[in-house]
Amino acid sequence: MYLILDSATDPAWNLAAEEYLLTRRHEPFFRLWQNADSVIIGRHQNAWSEMDVDYVTREHIPVIRRLTGGGAVFHDRGNVNYSFFDLKDRKFTDVILTALRAMGIEGQCSGRNDLTLADGRKFSGTAICRHKGRVLEHGTLLFNASFERLSATLRPRPEKFAGKAVQSVRSRVTNLSGLLPAMTVRDFIAALNHHISASLACEPYTYTEADLAAIAQLRAERYANPDWNFGASPACSVTNVRKFPAGLLEAHFNVNGGRIRDLHIFGDYFFTRPTEDFCALLEGCPYDDKTIADCLRTVAIGEYFSGIEAAEIRSLLM
Repeated sequence: MYLILDSATDPAWNLAAEEYLLTRRHEPFFRLWQNADSVIIGRHQNAWSEMDVDYVTREHIPVIRRLTGGGAVFHDRGNVNYSFFDLKDRKFTDVILTALRAMGIEGQCSGRNDLTLADGRKFSGTAICRHKGRVLEHGTLLFNASFERLSATLRPRPEKFAGKAVQSVRSRVTNLSGLLPAMTVRDFIAALNHHISASLACEPYTYTEADLAAIAQLRAERYANPDWNFGASPACSVTNVRKFPAGLLEAHFNVNGGRIRDLHIFGDYFFTRPTEDFCALLEGCPYDDKTIADCLRTVAIGEYFSGIEAAEIRSLLM
């Protein structure tokens, strides 16, 4: 088995590398990697229902959809990710648990895809994807992740987004750093590398120029593309109400294929142009903050909503 110890922390690149190693290579790989702050959602999840959209937008946290199923997770540099690629199903979580046991941590498999301590606190979640007989099993290991950022980011709003998408199950979570006080996250990665490489007889692998070019292409075409990250979300209905100094506005619309559909706005605001005309301007607009902001810059907002700014309309929609 080959070992890849990645230094890249761009979540779009890292998820592109996962797809590349699964679908375009045939060798077995073990990979350790980290992401900068990001929300990584499951293949069939509604992106917006899994997070606090206002917080994610304000903090410029990227949202990336992965190939595998399961729930949404928050990644930062205190979170260590592992991946196994092989031609056969193996219980790779046992490999992780054995490595942790060598560091003095007793963990166990729990439920469908969790790794927990004896008291039930979760420190890892895993997911699996298959492609033409090849298997990807990857997961997270919470070492010293920011629970403050995690809690602020993954706060779904069920009253705002209604649909049939998969909802994440929240669990009690814990960092492993408290059990390994002498280790930094870099030490932890090095220890995982040592124990797992020894047990699987791994040899280091360096990406070729062809590998890097293919991963970059996948990143651009899929994982940095809002149509993949948001357009793959199942259809949902959105309701939002905001009280501004110039009036109260209430928006109702659908999101289908990642685009705004059937927008209706109500409220006690004043106007000089029909609201229906404004709603028609946003019909089919991609439902992401930047695109909506760009669209609103071309509109005379004050004529449709007297005394209300474009940023306020954007907050009403997002």
